[in-house]
Amino acid sequence: MKKALLLLLQLGVVASITTGCAVNRATAHVEPGTRLSEIKTVHVKKFASDNADTDRLIADKLRSKGVNATTGADTPANKVDAVVTYVEKWMWDITMYMLELTVVIRDPKDDYPLATGNSYHTSLTRKSPKEMVDEVIDNIYKEQGQ
Repeated sequence: MKKALLLLLQLGVVASITTGCAVNRATAHVEPGTRLSEIKTVHVKKFASDNADTDRLIADKLRSKGVNATTGADTPANKVDAVVTYVEKWMWDITMYMLELTVVIRDPKDDYPLATGNSYHTSLTRKSPKEMVDEVIDNIYKEQGQ
């Protein structure tokens, strides 16, 4: 009887260690009346604690969509069609990985959010920062049918 209980206890420990919580979430929303195809120039405002050059990844992805994109801390609001802001959250699980990325395309005149995208992947479904950026930007454009 003791051996059976010990075996069940060991199996329970192994099961709890080897199972994990895998969460994938990717969302996008474009405000009614917003035409992403009319946004030709954007400025990606660098997130203060960005150490992964996510601003450059976002700008590169937008350039692949035919948008002229600049990056940096200062926003040339009168020279762009939109300002892009983002927030990234990182997590530690053996290595650092990007847990969540939220990108917002804003009207440069009043900072109103024209489009928003989010990607959230836990450790078991983690993606590289470039893959997270690709997923978010692609989903924003897909939301508008582009």
